[in-house]
Amino acid sequence: MGAHRYLWDDGHAAPQPRLEARKAKNVNRTLHGLHERKQATFSERNQLKYARRLVVKLGSAVITREDEHGLALGRLASIVEQVAEYHVEGRECIMVTSGAVAFGKQRLTQELIMSLSMRETLSPTDHTRQDAGTLVEPRAAAAVGQSGLMSLYDAMFAQYGIKIAQVLVTEPDFYNEETRKNLFSTLSELIHLNIVPIINTNDAVVPPMFIVDQEVSATGKKRGIRIKDNDSLAALLAAEIHADLLILMSDVDGIYNKPPWEDGARLMHTYTAGDKNLIKFGEKSKVGTGGMNSKVMAATWALDRGVSVVICNGMQDKAIKSILTGRKVGTFFTESTAEKATPVEQIAENARNGSRVLQNLTAAERAQAVNTLADLLISRQSQILEANAKDLDEAKKSGLAKPLLSRLSLTPSKLESLAKGLKQIADDSHRNVGRVVKRTKLADGLELKQVTVPIGVLLVIFESRPDSLPQVAALAMASGNGLLLKGGKEAAHSNRALMELVKESLAATGASNAISLVSTREEISDLLSMDEHIDLIIPRGSSELVRSIQEKAQHIPVMGHAEGICHVYVDREADLDKALKIIRDSKCDYPAACNAMETLLIHEDLLQNSSFFTDVCNMLKREGVKINSGPKLNQMLTFGPPQAKSLKFEYGALECSIEVVKNLEEAIDHVHTYGSGHTDVIVTENPTSATYFQSNVDSACVFHNASSRFADGFRFGLGAEVGISTARIHARGPVGVEGLLTTKWILSGVDHTASEFTDGSRAWLHQSLPTDQ
Repeated sequence: MGAHRYLWDDGHAAPQPRLEARKAKNVNRTLHGLHERKQATFSERNQLKYARRLVVKLGSAVITREDEHGLALGRLASIVEQVAEYHVEGRECIMVTSGAVAFGKQRLTQELIMSLSMRETLSPTDHTRQDAGTLVEPRAAAAVGQSGLMSLYDAMFAQYGIKIAQVLVTEPDFYNEETRKNLFSTLSELIHLNIVPIINTNDAVVPPMFIVDQEVSATGKKRGIRIKDNDSLAALLAAEIHADLLILMSDVDGIYNKPPWEDGARLMHTYTAGDKNLIKFGEKSKVGTGGMNSKVMAATWALDRGVSVVICNGMQDKAIKSILTGRKVGTFFTESTAEKATPVEQIAENARNGSRVLQNLTAAERAQAVNTLADLLISRQSQILEANAKDLDEAKKSGLAKPLLSRLSLTPSKLESLAKGLKQIADDSHRNVGRVVKRTKLADGLELKQVTVPIGVLLVIFESRPDSLPQVAALAMASGNGLLLKGGKEAAHSNRALMELVKESLAATGASNAISLVSTREEISDLLSMDEHIDLIIPRGSSELVRSIQEKAQHIPVMGHAEGICHVYVDREADLDKALKIIRDSKCDYPAACNAMETLLIHEDLLQNSSFFTDVCNMLKREGVKINSGPKLNQMLTFGPPQAKSLKFEYGALECSIEVVKNLEEAIDHVHTYGSGHTDVIVTENPTSATYFQSNVDSACVFHNASSRFADGFRFGLGAEVGISTARIHARGPVGVEGLLTTKWILSGVDHTASEFTDGSRAWLHQSLPTDQ
């Protein structure tokens, strides 16, 4: 059976007691004796990972095929796999399953068809064959289906070395105190024998329509729950066994404020008792006995007894795993109002509305908002630095890496530089939104214009870079975009302080909702799925963060770069004093930056005919740079730097690689093989070589006799940047305001119709017109 582990109440793993020792205890103990503590429900989704005892209810619609005959085996296998993984991990799992009637109906229908005579089968007036499924009596179907369903579960769980047990319940099991006690004693023993109980109502004997009285914890009064379907059965069981979490799997994504097919229907990610009057229920499932109303009633009943509940779509891939990792899947029932903060979807919609307000402002009004933010960075400097000091103190205690500490730190000089950049953005913002890119006279009286407009709503995810917040906010203001900012927790104090300044600078425009800091506990993966609300994602942070976002954001464009593997190539005709100066700045000015040099390429003549290699190594060592050699250089040296593990690596620290190349072509090939398309530099006094390098290196930025550190929005005169893009569509290199704009076409006519150009009554002109008129 393998090692089985329990989780303590704090979520940490604890060894399972030995099976023999457990068997020595009283086998007739009840579950009530195992859980004497009064349990509190989870208040936030990210706490669900600590759930130890789970009840998973599978609705008929989840495990039944669309034709209602038989089971959806692939979907059921996926659910079993997830339950098995958590069971092996040490959690206690109980399943409440439907599907016996559907499984039995499939088998009996086949039997009925096989029993038909040839004449009945071919008769045009005998519809027995077509209606065979409806002729099967449900109780008989349940009797046949129960054994088959359990055989299927047994085979599936056996793949993971897990044993299961079937528990069929009827009215007396709950109504009679003795049988009720025996039922839960049996469940207790099964769980402690490391067996997964699979529970269902015994539909072959009696319809599951009965009432069970339970104590209401808040008032002490008795209130019954009507066991009319597996939702209410699962709720009762979860409450009785003191489960930490009940997952009700259905064929809808969760609870909506009205039937999902109606206009205005909105998925409620969180439900509290106060939301009851906000919901309009539709019809029940066509294959089950319960509708959404019964699920809500069962969920709230269980919640009132200390069981956290999630109602989700069981057809969603890895739904159980997503729930237990804190993903925003389904509707989370909680007693806490903390989760009832403004939903991030609403924040995004507010940002879109705020964007429209910004678009309608004059260029001068947008520029004034940016200037106000720039002034606040200086006048509120002490407030900002105080908040940043808290972040730095907490980061040092947590052992944050030095490169990230450097990015996290704010200084008076950084704030002053930020303010200057923002002023530059404000000055340039007068020619951003609404600029005419192209103007054409299509025909007499018919004029077409292409004008710049904001992209819409941006999501910028950044870590350890609080200075990114005012930069990106200013660019969003200048371009008229709505903006959601998701910062790293290590910069929480700094981000809040800076966000207050952003809101203050927007207050006079009436667009204060255009920019918001997403400070709720939203998982990044949940934000990346909001393709209806977010138009562009811009990640700023480690290569791991950027790469992860690029992989997960399947339906929203991502602009950025995963790595900054920048090269400096020193040609044989280089001025070596210039080369040393450029190399030092490229590597040592700010090693954690994405535009810092990671690999130095040296022409082989410089190793053989000069002391340049020794000079550059000595200079880098004085600066504290650790040197690694490429494979070719390593073979040429008897003693020297250790060989680099990989030449395709971003150090982000005082460390770099050095490699030797035969000529300019080999240098270019090396850049294309190991580079990331970010920034690459040639140092040479030969203008022909420089031009060839700049023309042939396929990177976003290619420099001649200049440090790689110039690849920056402020240094490019953009005022600031939202990031550096290595993509080839839309924007490339440092992305300023221009990269946050798209265009739309505006056509103005009199009474023009397309058919007039077909029949010759009107003629095309396609005459280019000046864009400044």
